[in-house]
Amino acid sequence: MPSTFGAALKVTVFGQSHSEAVGCVVEGLPSGIAIDRERLAGFMARRAPGQGSWATPRREPDHPHIVSGLNADGKTCGAPLAALIDNTSTRSSDYDRLLRVPRPGHADFAAFAKWHGNQDIPGGGHFSGRLTAPLCLAGGIALQYLGERGIRIGAHLLSVADVTDEAFDVLDNTPASQTRLADQLDRLADGRAFPTLDAAVAARMRAAIDGARRAQDSVGGVIECVALGLPAGVGSPMFDGIENLIARAVFGIPAVKGIEFGRGFEAATLRGSQNNDPFEMRDGAACPRTNNAGGVLGGISTGAPVHFRLALKPTPSIARAQDSVDLVGKTDERLCVRGRHDPCVAPRAVPAVEAVCALVLLDALLAFPAETDE
Repeated sequence: MPSTFGAALKVTVFGQSHSEAVGCVVEGLPSGIAIDRERLAGFMARRAPGQGSWATPRREPDHPHIVSGLNADGKTCGAPLAALIDNTSTRSSDYDRLLRVPRPGHADFAAFAKWHGNQDIPGGGHFSGRLTAPLCLAGGIALQYLGERGIRIGAHLLSVADVTDEAFDVLDNTPASQTRLADQLDRLADGRAFPTLDAAVAARMRAAIDGARRAQDSVGGVIECVALGLPAGVGSPMFDGIENLIARAVFGIPAVKGIEFGRGFEAATLRGSQNNDPFEMRDGAACPRTNNAGGVLGGISTGAPVHFRLALKPTPSIARAQDSVDLVGKTDERLCVRGRHDPCVAPRAVPAVEAVCALVLLDALLAFPAETDE
């Protein structure tokens, strides 16, 4: 069961929600990276549970223990970086019934079919959103490395239920548009507690999530992510394109059910003359004037911002009664899920999306010099 992605930069995630710890191994990190531990802790705190009525009440300190990959000066040394994050707040008894009765919409049934009852159920096991903690640990390091090289990555909640935030300014690729996009990324980096561009929208989203929680239900959302500053020519055609690699990796984030780049599915309703991005010379270099393609053509970056949106389903674990079955007793059952669960997973998934995007782009960039030297 591989839980690994990447080529030049290979990331492996391990652990379960209620195991002693979760963690990651990152192979291929450039040597000499001085990790800002305070910034890394702040980034991981954005994903941490226990942040209010819109998140699970489970509280975890999420202090990473980096056990290899650093030298005496605290810099990456070229060896694989391995890190652990302890699980300190588990209530496995909440999941006793789920060993036999799967949650509708959750991986319980599929895991039972694959591993014949040997799977680890408490907290969702290896399918839990808890596994995004080591993703954020690895991705937080990648974000620091990319940021020092002028590549900025940011994401926000574009929508929750029927509440929609201001969108990123990415469909134009003019200098003015990129300045506005940089300003939007600055706003997201100002320490706000909820990941929206518009504070008024954040209050309405929290209200929608809280309403679902009070109704013993849940809601989904859409996350919008952008990478600004990636040079043209990064990536590969066919099966290892930027879009392919991002899509493969982000589907490792629980609840992700769909992805689109640039205009995405809307492009199917346009004519070529509307969807094509015209080129122009700017400061001696060719660049697309608009960005309907989302910064990628043929799997390779165009120099425009890489832009994609993710759809996340409503949390399957809800207290409302649902129809299920007893997989051992072979009977129909009614199930009300107990335990501590997010009424909407999308807010805490935002930093995980940024982390995965950073890891994928760093992986592609590590191959980029070799390609350009040929």
